[in-house]
Amino acid sequence: MTKRIFISGAAGLVGQNLIATLAGADVSIVGVDKHAANLKILRELHPGITLIEADLAEPGAWQAEAGACDCLVMLQAQIGGLYREEFDRNNVVATERILEAAAARSPYLVHVSSSVVNSAADDFYTQTKAAQEAVVAASPLRRVILRPTLMFGWFDRKHVGWLARFLQRAPVFPIPGDGRYLRQPLFAGDFAAIIAACIQGEPSGAYNISGLEKIDYGDLIKLLKAVIGARTPIVHIPYGLFWALLSLYALADRNPPFTTRQLEALVTPDVFEVIDWPGIFSVTPTPLRKALEITFLDPVYSKVTLEF
Repeated sequence: MTKRIFISGAAGLVGQNLIATLAGADVSIVGVDKHAANLKILRELHPGITLIEADLAEPGAWQAEAGACDCLVMLQAQIGGLYREEFDRNNVVATERILEAAAARSPYLVHVSSSVVNSAADDFYTQTKAAQEAVVAASPLRRVILRPTLMFGWFDRKHVGWLARFLQRAPVFPIPGDGRYLRQPLFAGDFAAIIAACIQGEPSGAYNISGLEKIDYGDLIKLLKAVIGARTPIVHIPYGLFWALLSLYALADRNPPFTTRQLEALVTPDVFEVIDWPGIFSVTPTPLRKALEITFLDPVYSKVTLEF
C-alpha cells in the first residue's frame, strides 16, 4: 500500500534531500513550504509530487492534506533571524496548527527537532526548538523524535554551504578567535536516509543524531577549502571584533546569513551524544570528506542553491 507522506518545510535543506532520497519509493508526497523561490526549485527537480505554497502558522487548504496523510514529517523551522516573533511563529505556532490538522487521522509522526535542545546555548532558536519539542511530546500521535546536530549537504544555504560560497568569493576568510570550537557536522544525505528508514519502519522514541566525526571549526574550514579548491587566505580575528562586525552588518541586512547570536552559539562548548544510528536505522554513514565531496562536486545538485 502506498503511504501518503505530508512534509512540512519541504523546500528547505532536509526536505529537499529527503525528497531526493525518496525518489522511486512507494510513497505519495505532499510538500508544503512558504518560500516561493525554493518551492519553485523543488518543483523543477521533482515535477511529479504535490507541492503547496503556504504559511503553516495560518489556516489554509494545506490542513486537509495534513488530515489525510499516513505519515507526517515535520521539518519546518526558523533557524536564523533577528526577531523572536519569527522563531515563535515558525517553530511553535506552525507546529501546533499542523498537529491539530492531522489529529483526526492520527498519522505516524517523524519530528525533526535539534541537538540544541540539549545544548548550553541560549538563543531564540534554542528556546523555540525546545518549546516545539515539548508541544510534540504532548501530542497523542505515534512518533519518533530526531535531534540532529549541524547539518550540511545539497541545498545547504545557511551553514557549510554559505561558508563554501564565502570561501570562493571573499578576499579573506575570517575565523573568530583560535577556531578551536568542536563541531559534529552531520551529512544531510545520511539524515535523510534515517528519516526514510523511520517512514518505513515507524520506530518510536527520541534519538540524538550526531555527526560521527568530531572536528574543530577551524579544521573544518581548512578541509572545506581543500575540497572546493579555494585559494582564499584564512585569518583569525579576535572574538570581540568579529562580534562587533556582525552587529554592524545586521544594521544593513534584516536577514543576515550569520548573526551575533549564532556566533555565540558557535563558540559555546558542546559535545553531543553519539549513538549507533547506523545500526539502529540500518544506514551506512558517509565519511566527512566524502560527504563534502558529494555536496560540492555533484554535477547536478551541487549547482542548486536555495535562497535565504
